[in-house]
Amino acid sequence: MSIECTRCGACCVAPDIAALGKPLGVRCPHLTADNLCAVYENRPQICRDYAADWLCERIAAPTLEERVRNYLRVFDLPCDSTS
Repeated sequence: MSIECTRCGACCVAPDIAALGKPLGVRCPHLTADNLCAVYENRPQICRDYAADWLCERIAAPTLEERVRNYLRVFDLPCDSTS
């Protein structure tokens, strides 16, 4: 089930994005300070295909760092490289 994006930024930090050479837990270089995509019109297909869902609600937290940690924990992934 898709939900409206809250612009929390976690999906642009937590997962690895091979199309951008972005490793797990590292902030996408195209993620702006406002948690928006600076290359939105030219973003890779993997990013275009992503739709906000139950995970976004499950990882909700006051800060981006906390949301990223929560995201990684859901999948039992290491949380030590978040930034």
